[in-house]
Amino acid sequence: MSDSNFKKKYKDRIKKRSEEASTVRKIVSIVLTTIIIVLLVGGVSGYFYINNALQPVDPDDETQKNIKIPLGSSTSQIAQILEENNVINNALIFRFYTKFKNETGFQAGTYQFTSAMTIDQIIESLKTGKVRKDPVFSVTIPEGYTLEQIAESYAKELKFTKEEFMAKVNDREYVNQLIEQHPALLDDVILKQEIRYPLEGYLFASTYAFYVEDPSIEQIVEKMIKRTEKVVLPYRDAFAKRKMTLHEGITMASLLENEARTAENRKKIAGVFYNRIEKEMKLQTDPTVLYALGEHKDRVLYEDLEVESPYNTYHVKELPVGPISSFHKNAIEAAANPIESDYLYFLADDEGNIYYSKTLEEHNKLKEEHIS
Repeated sequence: MSDSNFKKKYKDRIKKRSEEASTVRKIVSIVLTTIIIVLLVGGVSGYFYINNALQPVDPDDETQKNIKIPLGSSTSQIAQILEENNVINNALIFRFYTKFKNETGFQAGTYQFTSAMTIDQIIESLKTGKVRKDPVFSVTIPEGYTLEQIAESYAKELKFTKEEFMAKVNDREYVNQLIEQHPALLDDVILKQEIRYPLEGYLFASTYAFYVEDPSIEQIVEKMIKRTEKVVLPYRDAFAKRKMTLHEGITMASLLENEARTAENRKKIAGVFYNRIEKEMKLQTDPTVLYALGEHKDRVLYEDLEVESPYNTYHVKELPVGPISSFHKNAIEAAANPIESDYLYFLADDEGNIYYSKTLEEHNKLKEEHIS
């Protein structure tokens, strides 16, 4: 073999080995990177899995459930009973948690648990044999209450003032935090300059039970917003079909809350409002005038209709810039699923009866007959 051929073969062999070594290094690098990623993903996923398993099943569900823990039940059996009754998220994690914290001495008995209880509250009840402590206090927020009225209701029960509550719910930094935490419900639109109060209409009217002496304003707001999400979010698709945002849907619900008492009339009036919007007619609903004025009046005067405000539907076309109050569940249902009709007008008499008409002539005639 000539020197030149030998050198060529030697160089080819070296080149091949170098390529093989490079390929091996790449494969090793890919394998190690994959292992690291899997470990990291597994660790992060594991953390979130365990953390979620330790959270209350439903922080808003205070419905008490009678749950019997038989005499001689093991921790494993107790965990299984609690999971089956939707009191804890995961029986296995509950067992590991109690073992890690060295919690023992669980007592038999019939307990009143809720899906809103924390895992530590459940463990404490099982150790002491206490069925369920009563709430420290409850606050009922009636449908149709404005944010200011909600603030007054809580201020009567707790140590903070109405002004402190209002300052907190109007703090832009705090509201931005809420938007980040609840993106399915809250949107930057609530921070528009024309909006009087960002959270108006977003704190759901209901009865709220509290099991601590002095809940913070943040805890109260969080509890109320979660209730709003539970009620409102199922209607997102219905509003989307109407090419409406959720904010617009909530705004419509607040108008319906203030215009009618019954679920059926709210659906009928929703149909009237949508007909007027389609024909580019102003909604001309008196509750928006009162909200624009910022005061309650038994009767809206003609001079009141002239107030220039993005809330006054005698001044602006379509919906006001935002909600004017809280609302009942059937109001958001009516906003999402109105009764279709050809009506463009309605009026209510002194007894709350509502009359509908298709033309202004019919409307004026009904007004003469039923409005004193």
